[in-house]
Amino acid sequence: MLKGFFNVPKAVNEPVKSYAPNSPEKAAVLAAYKKMWNETIDVPMYIGKEEIRTGNTKTMSAPHDHQHIVGTYHLAEKTHVDKAISSALEARTAWANLAWEQRAAIFLKAAELIAGPYRARINAATMIAQSKTIFQAEIDAACELIDFLRFNVEFMTQIYQDQPKSVSDVWNRVEYRPLEGFIYAITPFNFTAIAANLPASAALMGNTVVWKPSDSQVFSAKIIIDVFKEAGVPDGVINVVFGDPVMITDTVLAHPDFAGVHYTGSTFVFKEIWKKIGNNIHTYKTYPRIVGETGGKDFVMVHPSANVKQVVANTIRGAFEFQGQKCSAASRAYFPKSLWNDIKEEMGKELASIKMGSPEDFSNFVTAVIHEGSFNKLTSYIDQAKKDADAEVIFGGNYDKSKGYFIEPTVILTTNPKYATMETELFGPVLTVYVYEDANWSESLKLVDQTSEYALTGAIFSQDRYAIEEATIALQNSAGNFYINDKPTGAVVGMQPFGGARASGTNDKAGSMQNLLRWVSPRTIKETFVTPVDYRYPFLGE
Repeated sequence: MLKGFFNVPKAVNEPVKSYAPNSPEKAAVLAAYKKMWNETIDVPMYIGKEEIRTGNTKTMSAPHDHQHIVGTYHLAEKTHVDKAISSALEARTAWANLAWEQRAAIFLKAAELIAGPYRARINAATMIAQSKTIFQAEIDAACELIDFLRFNVEFMTQIYQDQPKSVSDVWNRVEYRPLEGFIYAITPFNFTAIAANLPASAALMGNTVVWKPSDSQVFSAKIIIDVFKEAGVPDGVINVVFGDPVMITDTVLAHPDFAGVHYTGSTFVFKEIWKKIGNNIHTYKTYPRIVGETGGKDFVMVHPSANVKQVVANTIRGAFEFQGQKCSAASRAYFPKSLWNDIKEEMGKELASIKMGSPEDFSNFVTAVIHEGSFNKLTSYIDQAKKDADAEVIFGGNYDKSKGYFIEPTVILTTNPKYATMETELFGPVLTVYVYEDANWSESLKLVDQTSEYALTGAIFSQDRYAIEEATIALQNSAGNFYINDKPTGAVVGMQPFGGARASGTNDKAGSMQNLLRWVSPRTIKETFVTPVDYRYPFLGE
C-alpha cells in the first residue's frame, strides 16, 4: 500500500442541525414524517439480487400510536437463511478482491446520501419507528451514522498504512484480509446508526454479511437498505433477513463458514450466542470473531463539591432522553447528603416542565417506550417500588398505554444501595437514587464499582480535582466510557470510542480503528530480492 493512494477525504463530524422554528430542516422532516405516516410500506427480505416476500408477515406501528399501522415486513423460513448465507459466500470473492478504494467510495457515498437527500427521510423513519424526538433522531440516524461511515473509511486507511519495517534486500508487508467466511450482524432497535454500522463496518473491510435487524426497527432499517443500494453496495454483500431470532441464529451458527458475529443487544442473548459458538467450535473452518456490546447499569456519582444545576441538567438528560432506552443511559445515581435537598428541589422543578407525547410535536422532550413488553416490565418495577418499604417514587411514576406506551420520567429514592432497580437493567425512563453520607465518599466509590455486573458508562460530578482523580482510579473497571462533569450518554464517533467490559460486552470500541481490526485477518508477506543459494553460514567455517 503506497501512501499516495491514501488521500481519501478527511473525516469530520457531521454538524447537528437545529430544527428551530421556521428552519428549512424542520419543514423537511415534518413533511417526510407526514408522508411516511400516511403510507403503508411493504418490506421484503433482501437476499442477493432478490427481494423476497414470503407472505408470512408482521405489521409495524409507532410506539406512540400503537394502533396506527405504518407497514408490514416478511418473515424468513430456514431456507431463506440458508439462501442468505449462500448469497454472502458467493459474493465474497469478488467483494474481497475489490480494491479498497472502491469499497471506501461506496460507503462515503452512503454518508453523503444521508447527509443530503435521505436526511429527512431517515430521521422521520426513526421518529416513527422508534419514537425518537427530532433531536434524538438527528444525532443518531443522521449525524452518528454519517460519522460511522466517514470515520470508518479513515480508520481503514490507517490500518492499511500500518506496515512492518523493511530493509534493502527484504520487503515486508502486511495484507489485511477479510475473514474467511461470512459475518452475522444482529442489530438493536434503539439506534439506527448502530443498525447500519454493524453490517457496514464488516463489509467495508471486505467481508460479506447476513444482517438481522430488530423487529422493532425494520421501518427505519428499510431506509438504510435503500441508501446502501443507491450507494452501490453490490448484491449479496449485505443480505437482510427478518424473523424468529432463535431460528435464524441457530441456522447461522451451525454453518462451517460462519466467521464472526457483530452484535448489539441484551447480555443474556449474547451469552447464549457465545455458548452456542463454543458448542459448535469443531464445526467451523476458522475461530469466529465474537464482538458484542450489551447491557449497562450506568451511574452518576456526585461529589459534595459538585454544581447542583450541572448535576440535575445532565442527570435528566442522561436518564430520560429517548426514554432511557440507551445502553448508556443513567439509571442509578449517588448523591451526597449535603446536596440532596437542593438536588431534589431543582430536579422536581425541572421534571415538572417536561412534556411527553408524539415526536411530531417538537415541544415534547420524551415520547413512548418501544413496545408493550418493555412497558409492562418497566411499570411492574415502578409499581413494586410504590409498595416496598425501602423505596419511594418521588417523581413521576404514572403511565398509560391506551394510545402509546407512555411512562413518565420516574425517580425512585431508595435507602438500600442494592435495591432491585439499582442493580437490574430496566432500559427505560426510571432513575434510582441513593443518598450517601458525605464522609463516606471513598466507601461509596467502592459501592458504585461493586453494585453492578455491567461496566459500560458512568459519570462523576466534582469541582475537586483530588476527588476527580480518586474516582477515576477507583472506578477504572466500572465503565468503558467514563465522563467527568458530563452525562454518561452521547459518545461521538472519532472522539469517544464506545464500548464496555464485564457484562457490557467485549469492549471493541465502535467508532474506532479497534473495531475494524476485528474484521480482518492479517497476512504477513516477506519478499527476498537476492535469495541465498548456499545453506552454509559463516560460523561453519571452511
